[in-house]
Amino acid sequence: MMPNGLRASDISLTYHQPRTNSSVAALENVAFEVAEGEFVSIIGPSGCGKSTLLSIVDGLIKATSGTVWVDDVQVSGPGRDRAMVFQDASLLPWRNVSANVQFGMECQRTDKTQAARRAQEFIELVGLDGFEKHFPHELSGGMQQRVNLARALAADPQILLMDEPFAALDAQTREAMQEELLRIWKASKKTVLFVTHQIDEAIFLSDRILVLSKRPGRIKADIPIDIPRPRALSIKRSAEFHALEDRLWELIN
Repeated sequence: MMPNGLRASDISLTYHQPRTNSSVAALENVAFEVAEGEFVSIIGPSGCGKSTLLSIVDGLIKATSGTVWVDDVQVSGPGRDRAMVFQDASLLPWRNVSANVQFGMECQRTDKTQAARRAQEFIELVGLDGFEKHFPHELSGGMQQRVNLARALAADPQILLMDEPFAALDAQTREAMQEELLRIWKASKKTVLFVTHQIDEAIFLSDRILVLSKRPGRIKADIPIDIPRPRALSIKRSAEFHALEDRLWELIN
């Protein structure tokens, strides 16, 4: 595995339900790798364990069996080498944009001057230069997610984990954010594992797409996306793109 890469080996998760004294298998023998700098998406039917798998990679949930490795170091809990971007921006309402972006660095006890400088760097990278003093209630949903992304990037993780970060946005803003994410990803050179329900979003963003089966979630297919980069939204209207959509729909259904 390349440095800064991610490897999941035989991940299984079974929930015990005390009320019925029964067990539910959420994930079963999931194994995959993500190379350094690669953008990989996970899709699959509702309830197949996509978000659960992402939480296991982040160390928020402990798998029943199996192992996650980052740069050949075993994951035993949350760590500085990973950062999660959730669907809800979850910004601190009493902090302005700059202070929100600095929050993760404060938790890492980064020098205040360095934290302020890095926050400004990533505020500019996500296109919010001039909004440093604005508070979350003064920002649109798309702008709040930009702050969320800047906060994650400023902590300088090796791997960015993204759990349907654009799901709450309207269609037009969502497509604009997809383009922005590709620009930011190219500039930041981060490794990304991205969960989405939207097949067209996964195709547009990804180098590869992992398709999970219905519960218990297993890797049903690993599909390379050979559409050349850089990509414009107009590629979504191409025959090549529609053929990939059809193939992925068939796999999910």
